[in-house]
Amino acid sequence: MKCLVFSALFLFYLLISAEATIPCNTVNAKAAPCVTFAIGKAPTVPPACCSGLLQLARSVRSVNDKKDICRCMKAGTKSIRGLQDKFLKQIPTACHLNVGFPVSASVNCE
Repeated sequence: MKCLVFSALFLFYLLISAEATIPCNTVNAKAAPCVTFAIGKAPTVPPACCSGLLQLARSVRSVNDKKDICRCMKAGTKSIRGLQDKFLKQIPTACHLNVGFPVSASVNCE
């Protein structure tokens, strides 16, 4: 469950959509490895986190795709206890991803 939540949260940084072209279960699975870092249990962002997020970023074909991913991540973050914005904000830089907006659990996906 924590993996699904974090997936939704981190992808919200990367993406945004009106129709669910990228299913939330896919988003959650790709972002799941990021949860340990986002809750402060891992000292560095796991390579599997970066790999999954890069795959998601490559799947984006439209603004709607970005919105969909963002919504999935944001919904997922609600069930992750201990999630910290200070760690979330570090993930894009650690993974060499330019998301173009602030990464936060309270991001507006619209």
